[in-house]
Amino acid sequence: MEKILITGGRVIDPANQVDRQADILLADGQVAQIGPRLSASADRTFDATGKIVCPGLIDLHVHFREPGDEEEETIASGSAAAVAGGFTSVVCMPNTNPPIDEATGVEYIHRMGRQARKTFIYVMGALTKERSGQELAEIGLMHQAGAIGFTDDGSGVQNVAVMLRVMKYASMFDTVVAQHCQDNALVKNGVMNAGYNSTVLGLPGMDPLGEELMLWRDVQLVKKTGVRYHAQHISTAGAVEIIRQAKQDSLPVSCEVTPHHLLLTEDYVEDYDTCYKVNPPLRTAADVQALRDAVREGLVDALATDHAPHLQSEKELEFLAAPFGIAGIECALPLYIKALIEPGLTDWAGMLSMLTWRPAQVIGVDKGRIGPGDRADITVIDPGAEWVIDTDTFYSKSRNCPYHGWKVKGRVLATLVAGEIRYLSPEWTAEKQ
Repeated sequence: MEKILITGGRVIDPANQVDRQADILLADGQVAQIGPRLSASADRTFDATGKIVCPGLIDLHVHFREPGDEEEETIASGSAAAVAGGFTSVVCMPNTNPPIDEATGVEYIHRMGRQARKTFIYVMGALTKERSGQELAEIGLMHQAGAIGFTDDGSGVQNVAVMLRVMKYASMFDTVVAQHCQDNALVKNGVMNAGYNSTVLGLPGMDPLGEELMLWRDVQLVKKTGVRYHAQHISTAGAVEIIRQAKQDSLPVSCEVTPHHLLLTEDYVEDYDTCYKVNPPLRTAADVQALRDAVREGLVDALATDHAPHLQSEKELEFLAAPFGIAGIECALPLYIKALIEPGLTDWAGMLSMLTWRPAQVIGVDKGRIGPGDRADITVIDPGAEWVIDTDTFYSKSRNCPYHGWKVKGRVLATLVAGEIRYLSPEWTAEKQ
């Protein structure tokens, strides 16, 4: 394996509270040395002056559609998209076809991830068989096979007794239970946020209370079981308040937010553009502000894309019939910059903490830092690069992205996984040694 020297970059490692100019030498898949003006020899040297060098980004929530819907995305195409977006590790959701609800499914995802040789692939197994919310899935066997958590993502577990059994069982393995918080009795067949806009547009609404009730219920179950609990893609001001109280009570509760819930409101749906149809739905400006404030306060543990690719033919259906989901893992970083850094809600170290070591803590893996001896998962970013998002250049198979044409700042130059360059922008070249 070649030795790689990255010189002169601004090294930001929030886990180790590092933010300074330094050189980094990578060898044998690890960080060999880090410090000012290293004199070590290397096979390739990259000048990172004016660039940010940080631990590889981690995305806790992606849909790579394999097995079952490979025409929308595969683990190979999704992995290529991930490294182009700066992500060295991603967590695949189990709502595939068939669902990942047994050990063989977990092993399949891992095998396909190794074959793709791009980003590192983790997987969450389903909480219940067929994600039906009725009978517990093979949590123990999937945990042994390497599942790093469990969720019925796309469907909240409606039956409180089933959810309690899930939490009790999962707590035996010290694994995280993640929940798509949505009470179907309130959400029903909704396709956008319930309120004035949904009434005017004549579209069935999804009551924010549906998210908040399930989240509140689950927090009560956490108090009883002590299980590690992760609230996926929270989207309402009420959900923020529940998370705030849970953290004040020192409960093992974490949460994530997405780029679209930090940047977009329900007003974008007024033209019936299905690129804005997502679950949970885009909410009000007050909800967006509450999520941003939650980031500023440190309540949010992870920034997650919820990358959900779909065929163009599916998204061209009428709003009621089109599937939920936004594909956006390749442009997530500049969107986070736009939503959080540019308004002054956090700084680079704060944002990167929610993209590196804090999500690693949620899933219980030893990643998200770049000290000597650590695995060489590294992302190099040009924070000043201005560019226009063009979905036609995506590595992803799908184009259902509402950010096409947006002018943004901040671009990934290189993504290294275990010391190997898995993505390299043509704008950044090595000096031959």
